[in-house]
Amino acid sequence: RGARAGARAAGGEGSGPSDETVEVMRKFSEQYAKRTGTFFCVDKGVTSVVIKGLAEHKEDLGAPLCPCRHYDDKEAEVKNGFWNCPCVPMRERKECHCMLFLTEDNAFQGGEQTIALEEVLNETEGL
Repeated sequence: RGARAGARAAGGEGSGPSDETVEVMRKFSEQYAKRTGTFFCVDKGVTSVVIKGLAEHKEDLGAPLCPCRHYDDKEAEVKNGFWNCPCVPMRERKECHCMLFLTEDNAFQGGEQTIALEEVLNETEGL
């Protein structure tokens, strides 16, 4: 991880979210998956990219806005709250557009509700 991780942890310019914010979103994701009986994707790269995207939005916008959608005005979307994770479709119908939280009958769920911080950081290195 080296100097890049150090810059990221220090919140350096253009370095993405801090490791601490990624850890907050990783813990949130694990807890929410366990609470809702959902699972992470069999491809942990998908899980990692989404967690990192949530962390980035949490730092930049003050809320974990869904990173898998396009927004004309992210700040307005954060205030609206509909797409803040967990989004309304996830809360109401267990439908996660990002494939972060997958139901047991989803062919892409990997049966796991945990992911290590190191795995998230390694999977997203350079993104």
